[in-house]
Amino acid sequence: MQEVQPQARDTRALSGNEAIARGAWEAGVAVAAAYPGTPSTEILESLAGYPVADVHAQWSTNEKVALDVAIGASFAGARALAAMKHVGLNVAADAFLSQSYIGVNGGLVIAVCDDPGIHSSQNEQDTRIYGQLATVPVLEPADAQEALDLTRLAFELSERFDTMVVVRGTTRLSHTRSPVRTGSRTAPAARGFLEDPRKNVMIPAHAKQRHVAVLAREAKLKDYLETAAINRWEPGAGEAARVGVITAGTCYPYVREVLPGASVLKLGASWPLPEGLLRRFCASLERVFVVEELEPVIEREARALGLAVEGKAFFPRTGELSPELVRAGFEQAGVLAPQARAAGWAPEPLVRPPVLCAGCPHTSSFMAVRASGARVAGDIGCYTLACLDPLRGLDTTVAMGSSIGNAIGMAKAGDVKPVIASIGDSTFLHAGIPGLIDAVYNQANITVLLLDNGITAMTGGQDHPGTGRTLRGEPAPRVDYEALVRACGVKWVRSVDSYDLAAVHQTLREALAHRGVSVVISNRPCVLDPVKIKGPVLQVQDAYCNACQSCMNLGCPAITWAEGTFEGRHKVKIDASLCIGCSLCAQVCAVDCIRPAAARVTS
Repeated sequence: MQEVQPQARDTRALSGNEAIARGAWEAGVAVAAAYPGTPSTEILESLAGYPVADVHAQWSTNEKVALDVAIGASFAGARALAAMKHVGLNVAADAFLSQSYIGVNGGLVIAVCDDPGIHSSQNEQDTRIYGQLATVPVLEPADAQEALDLTRLAFELSERFDTMVVVRGTTRLSHTRSPVRTGSRTAPAARGFLEDPRKNVMIPAHAKQRHVAVLAREAKLKDYLETAAINRWEPGAGEAARVGVITAGTCYPYVREVLPGASVLKLGASWPLPEGLLRRFCASLERVFVVEELEPVIEREARALGLAVEGKAFFPRTGELSPELVRAGFEQAGVLAPQARAAGWAPEPLVRPPVLCAGCPHTSSFMAVRASGARVAGDIGCYTLACLDPLRGLDTTVAMGSSIGNAIGMAKAGDVKPVIASIGDSTFLHAGIPGLIDAVYNQANITVLLLDNGITAMTGGQDHPGTGRTLRGEPAPRVDYEALVRACGVKWVRSVDSYDLAAVHQTLREALAHRGVSVVISNRPCVLDPVKIKGPVLQVQDAYCNACQSCMNLGCPAITWAEGTFEGRHKVKIDASLCIGCSLCAQVCAVDCIRPAAARVTS
């Protein structure tokens, strides 16, 4: 990976994630770790672009490991960052909650990106609640400039108050660009390891004392936030000034666009809250609203203080807010007059269901799965799309690494069908190995379908311990999946070429016939891997196509309907610009009319 040459004190367009990375670099971060997850992925990718001499940046096998790495660096006296998406914090929660008691040595910042609207996640949980649970401050940038500034500040607050600090992003912040004034790097002097077992070692006797320290720290943070510049009281003007709005993060510009004259209390930290400031703000106004995405965290705390605020009665608890939704809420509350909306032309959106890529190596696996009639516990990855038509190859999907444990439970509960767990290579390394060991230990009768496409595909093609490359693209040891699976105690293991459809079907049948734990490793590189493996482009020989439509069962986006028909059925054609020559369609063609574009059927 080519290093950027960071320039000091200029203005550039940065996304929120790039700005968080820049802020961490400017603050002197020395160690950064993450597991990729949309919308947080680009934070570590951006940090890896800064000089190796400044920061060690790495992909970790999962979010808990990433946080543990950052915690270790903090113990050693270095400034450290861990980055993850909201559901990744669930994986890291054990260490996160315990480290709250310990505090820090070097500054420790956790960048967590929530996904309101569920653009690419299995839920839309609110990270601020974790901040409350752990009694850890949560900073909320409203734009990329604040993302940089608050990340720098987070390291200072971390060391000043002996606490981890969460910088909470959202999808809108993470992926929106805006002008950012950058600064230079200021690396603090090395602190060295702090020899203090009573602070660093969380046995019960020490934890009891540290809990008292955590509560004292919370009080100090509240005092600091009463006058901190990151909380901004903006007086209103005109008739609208009688209405006040408390808000934070990316909701702030929505409020400002919809109610430009209102009095606004913009919070830079949504936890803990400055009680005195909230009381003074509410006392100065006739009506006060809280506008926040997802849970009513600020609203509940304000009401607990006895403040008459309004919020979720008018603004939804689900989904991503927008200026339109915020305006609708204020119209419903009687603050704004209903806006006349012209009944103009409304185009009908084109329905485009998500599908696997053309030539995706997972396609053959799920065709075999569907043909097997098995019950299938799925996992998190591109292959989750196999639950949709036409593959219809998944019955359940819960969370990263859950598939194998779910499959064990199904088998032990006596499901009448054979049970398969499907899991990707990166997800297997992330959280699947303990489940596989459990299956062997408890003698479950399941088949694990390990879909090895050699990359973390769903988040854009990041490396992991099975790719043989680090985050910076340097050579690294590569996991041998067969050896790893056998080391877990599995006796029946087979690897199969994903593009050999007959072999995939036969191998899966043999695996399901085995009594006990069997593992099939389906192996082909992702079609979006930078080093692409492509065969000759295929073409349907129209004169010989009998419109059986078997190839449509692949769900390949390169295969579309043709104008011609046969016995009333539509024929098909292949889009040459999308075809990668995987040959799966040719393998299922009943009349052998799908050939390389240069070839012609002669008989």
